[in-house]
Amino acid sequence: MNNYDSAKIRNIAFAGHNGSGKTSLAEAILYKAGASDRLGKVTDGTTVCDYDPEEIKRHISIGTSLASFRYNDNIVNLLDTPGLFDFAAEMIEGIRAADTVMITVSAKSGVKVGTHKAYDEAVKQKKSKMFVVTKTDDKDANFFNVLTELKTVFGPTVCPVVVPVIGGGKIVSYVNLIEMKAYKYDSKGNAVETDMPTAEISEKFEYRIDGLVAAITEAVAETSDELMEKFFEGEAFTQKELIDGIHDGMNRGIITPVVCTSASELTGIDMLLKEIELLLPNPAEVNPAEAETISGEPVEIPCDSSAPLSAYVFKTVADPFVGKMSFIRVVSGTLTANSEVMNSSAGTSEKIGKLSRLCGKKQTEVSSASAGEIVVAVKISANTGDTLCSPSKVLKFEPMDFPKPCYSMAVKAKTQGDEAKVSSAMQRITEEDPTITYRQDETTKEQILSGLGEQHLEIASAKARTKFGADIKLSVPKIAYKETIRKKVKVEGKHKKQSGGHGQYGHVWIEFEPCISDTLIFEERVFGGAVPKNYFPAVQKGLEDSVKKGVLAGCPVVGLKAILVDGSYHPVDSSEMAFKTAASIAYKEGLRKADPVMLEPIGELKVTVPDNKTGDVMGELNKRRGRVLGMEPVVHGTTCISAEVPVREMHDFAMYLRQVTRGLGSFSFDFLRYEQLPANLLTEVISSVDIEG
Repeated sequence: MNNYDSAKIRNIAFAGHNGSGKTSLAEAILYKAGASDRLGKVTDGTTVCDYDPEEIKRHISIGTSLASFRYNDNIVNLLDTPGLFDFAAEMIEGIRAADTVMITVSAKSGVKVGTHKAYDEAVKQKKSKMFVVTKTDDKDANFFNVLTELKTVFGPTVCPVVVPVIGGGKIVSYVNLIEMKAYKYDSKGNAVETDMPTAEISEKFEYRIDGLVAAITEAVAETSDELMEKFFEGEAFTQKELIDGIHDGMNRGIITPVVCTSASELTGIDMLLKEIELLLPNPAEVNPAEAETISGEPVEIPCDSSAPLSAYVFKTVADPFVGKMSFIRVVSGTLTANSEVMNSSAGTSEKIGKLSRLCGKKQTEVSSASAGEIVVAVKISANTGDTLCSPSKVLKFEPMDFPKPCYSMAVKAKTQGDEAKVSSAMQRITEEDPTITYRQDETTKEQILSGLGEQHLEIASAKARTKFGADIKLSVPKIAYKETIRKKVKVEGKHKKQSGGHGQYGHVWIEFEPCISDTLIFEERVFGGAVPKNYFPAVQKGLEDSVKKGVLAGCPVVGLKAILVDGSYHPVDSSEMAFKTAASIAYKEGLRKADPVMLEPIGELKVTVPDNKTGDVMGELNKRRGRVLGMEPVVHGTTCISAEVPVREMHDFAMYLRQVTRGLGSFSFDFLRYEQLPANLLTEVISSVDIEG
């Protein structure tokens, strides 16, 4: 496969709600275009795009896969993205690399939350859009209801291009409104031209055809003054004018075509391939990519193969056999195998080895890739979001905006001694998924894995086992409770022991009082040498060791000031160890008398929800002991609620929010401070900490 002129390249991301038929559509396109010799099925685990063992096992897409193929002298790069919200990063990565987003909508279930999310992300990234209504063969399918819903939800830019003709509750044929021709399909998905429908074939279809033609004509008229003038004069547009108008309108974001297909019966797939070639913008036609120079000045980078190299790593895959695979969209210039480029994000030089095009897991080695192409490089150190460029023109593309991890679990190796293997596996997994983090909690010392949901972490755990041989178990993380005191006390600590030869003698009087500090504050006010100065460090060390465990539940103690005021010593039996022990005795006695209390971590919550769900969420926050601080409206009929909520109550909030808002809600939660734990929860917390310990 040679380099392609950018005018012959089409980069397409499939996005949409989970189960709307993205992978099946990709499979049908690959089969119909001759890139695959059989029509695989998701349920059988035989599709080109879902080849990961976890995808085959679960019958869902969990990663964005690339399928490149030739069609009529064009190179088409399909990026099949997951629809599950736990894998939102994969959809964002796929859309970033594409020029057009094909949003799949089931003819049975219509517009869902995933449809909104895909559309909004395409708008955010300034990509052209097309709706593909799938599963038209389903007995409960209703294309025209879905078309009406699309227009209602997404506005007048929605424009039908291919529609079904329905007679007797079944699809009789498909009408291409650009060609004004109707096609029937045989059992193998081959199209044969047939007569245009009449009212006898489908009730009210003549009326519908008139209305649909009027819709497509009005949409095209909006794309230029000349076409608008022709429209007002009542002249019909030519087929070329319709194609050019939709093509231009898609590129400018003012037309969103709608086509319909059935992947299982291969109906409408040939027309969709035709639309890919005729209607979709190529990389040279879309808005130039935005970047920054080394001095921070904004600059536009048009798709030009003769310009200096600039490319973007939009996805990383950690493969245990091949090594690290970096998916690269070449923006300008030419990326050559066995060459050296600049990684401007890391400020290092990058050695590019082998380059390949992918069709699922099948790799085809190429010597180079020019502007607009998508290729994969193996074993380079660049990470997702890094910019690769020519040293002669150093620039950096804007990184992708990923959702923050919001669901955490503690990680332990199932087999003792496998900790290094687990750590290595987690490093590889976080390398390929920017919405997963792996860190050690400074207080509880647990290893914490965070992601976007329960299924997200469950699949990360399965990947660690199957891909990297690290068997782990997940558990609810411990809460980093702390302890403190509320009143001032003065206590004695005496350590006296005689056991033949030298004895042990240490004697201190220490005042303990509350203060504002995360660490122990130690002072000495000893007069007259009651405790020699050389024992002060031992007393301080004894207290510093002691504050690691409180007297209520063994949690670290904060907000404590200790003042050494008096004591006594023995010239022979006193030692640093004896004074250290005496300080520890005083600490335990003092904290019991100083009204000790438990402290729990409080976080700052900012949760964005649809306006009609604010009452439900605020009620839930009250149940979780949250304090709502305020609300403010944000875009698209949503409201941001600000609150302070105990960390203890937030573990399953991500699951609750997804359920109540059907995936439309989002939130951020950051540690704020510690507050006193309510007395009614003290016994429960102490017993839970004891069990965990």
